Amino acid sequence: MGLHEWSLGGVLLSPMAAYAVLALLLTGVLRLGLQRIGLSRWIWHEALFDCALYVCVLAAVIAVLGR
Repeated sequence: MGLHEWSLGGVLLSPMAAYAVLALLLTGVLRLGLQRIGLSRWIWHEALFDCALYVCVLAAVIAVLGR
């Protein structure tokens, strides 16, 4: 697997931190897209949807970039 630590100025960083930030940005873009299209009015519980969308995007990012 490609989940090896990165050395940044002598500090070892987990790639999970970078994946989490990338997933957060992608989730924000997806939410803005859903609001622009008008599909956000069909979301019953926004906080729960945001959390589930983030977890799905994070899993996709790890599946794609973790190889």
